[in-house]
Amino acid sequence: MAKILAIACDHAGVTYKKDLIAYLTGKGYTCINLGTDTEESVDYPIYADAVCKKVTSGEADLGILICGTGIGMSIAANKHKGIRAGLCGDPESASLTRQHNNANVLCMGARILSFEKAVEITDAFLHAEFLGGRHQRRVDMLEI
Repeated sequence: MAKILAIACDHAGVTYKKDLIAYLTGKGYTCINLGTDTEESVDYPIYADAVCKKVTSGEADLGILICGTGIGMSIAANKHKGIRAGLCGDPESASLTRQHNNANVLCMGARILSFEKAVEITDAFLHAEFLGGRHQRRVDMLEI
């Protein structure tokens, strides 16, 4: 089970990130807060980059990125070799992206989801395990 999580957001996700870190810390996770911590406008690719570097270096087991829709963060994160970021809007997608795609970064939209739904999605993502098997062949194709 993943224990160390790198988490970041842009200005749209500050409250969700803060509350999600409190929730996850209470569950026993170690959260590496990579910003931002204010609602002043920032450039989301900087924060996606920071999380991806922690995940690919092995300093974090998984990453979580939050912006307004989650779309910008997922695009930025997926530009990094070794990152498989899944934009998830429901718990089933979050489970399946871990099980089938071996996703290592979860992206969510604070303007799209309630905080309660974001917690459900995060829990599903963190509790799912990669199934391997036929899915491994497909994940390997992503690294070409």
